This record gives sequence, structure tokens and C-alpha cells, in this order.
Amino acid sequence: MIFPDPLIHGTLLRRYKRFLADIKLDDGREVTAHCANPGAMLGLTQAGAEVWLSPSRNPKRKLQYSWELMHADGGLVGINTALPNGLVEEAIAAGQIAPLAGYAGMRREVKYGQNSRVDLLLQDDGRPDCYVEVKNVHLMRQAGLAEFPDSVTKRGAKHLVELGDMVAQGNRAVMFYLVQRMDCVRFAVAGDIDPTYAKELDRAMARGVEAICHDCSIESTGIEVRGAIALAL
Repeated sequence: MIFPDPLIHGTLLRRYKRFLADIKLDDGREVTAHCANPGAMLGLTQAGAEVWLSPSRNPKRKLQYSWELMHADGGLVGINTALPNGLVEEAIAAGQIAPLAGYAGMRREVKYGQNSRVDLLLQDDGRPDCYVEVKNVHLMRQAGLAEFPDSVTKRGAKHLVELGDMVAQGNRAVMFYLVQRMDCVRFAVAGDIDPTYAKELDRAMARGVEAICHDCSIESTGIEVRGAIALAL
């Protein structure tokens, strides 16, 4: 995925009210950017961090900038949780995710479960439907270890139950963790942050739900899904 317009460099002043961030741009202006990330962003909100914003093409939009990237722990980290679904869709379509390759059709936001919409539904004649939920990962508390979630996620736990239900109905179900950073070699669940989510993932996998984790290659010009990283579940 290539950013449609060049990103704008600045310095983080503060993140607040979950979806807002004040940024000082290199030209000296201070702007408020949309932060498309509902999580705690542990370790990623320190004032003074380098950040990159995307400009809006809609002149009527209230916030003209969106926070996309930041520099943390020696490398770039993607903080926009609205991107992973499209990134994973792009990688699957290109045949870059071996366990999910070969399906003839792919649809987004398909209704399933109890008032939910699955991120991606893969379909092919003669094969069970494959329900794929995508989660953004950017938490790293130990060097090389990516973790999810960074805050309690009741919605995430609900999705695990629903994925297990899809398997029970004869379908295939996959939990896809996309690490928007380049410095992790393993993935684990942050059970100390959300023990309920950790338990539900164990139950879901026992029911046949698969777990996949890939990291990303990140540059200020774009992001793409990279290779699989080890699961420590």
C-alpha cells in the first residue's frame, strides 16, 4: 500500500481523548490530527517522538491530518488501525500469505455471528468458506516480542467466540495478527492486560480456529505485509 500523498513530518506534542493528537510540524505550525487508534498505545505516546501525518484530500473535513507513523524503539511503527484490513487483503490477493492462498473470491465486511461483520471472507468452490479476522499489533514491551492487545478488548473476545462458531458449522476460521512494526520476531498474547482475551483465544484455537501473524515493511512512502513471525501462544 502506497500512501496517496507524501506524508508530512512533525513532532508529537500529546495524544488525548483517544482519537486526537497535537503535532508540531516541521514548518512550525501546530495542528490537531486524527488518531485512528482506539487502543492504549502503550509506549507510543511519548512527547517529542517523530511522527508522520497524511493530509486529507477533503477540504471540508474537520481534521485535515491523520496520524500514520511514528519513530519508536529505533524504527518506524504504524499506528493507524484502519489500515491492516486493506493491507492483509492486498497481501492475500497477491498470494503472499501461503496459508490463505488459492481462494477464488474475497469479500470484506460480511455479516456473521451475532451482529458482527468479518473482516475478510475467502470463498472457493469445493472448499469451506474461510472467515478471517484481522487485528492490528504494535505493542512491544520486550525486545523482539509483539503483543496483543494493548488494552481490554471485549469486542476482540467476542470475535474469537464467533470464529469458533464458524468452525463448528464446518467453515474455516483464521485470526490474523498484523504487526505494524519491523523489530519483532515473536508474537504473544498480553494476558496480563486482558486475561479474558487470552482465555478466549485458547478456547478458540482448541475449537479449530487458526492463528497467523505477519509483520510489515514500513517506509514513509507506504506499508506492505512482510513475512510470518513465530507464535508464542
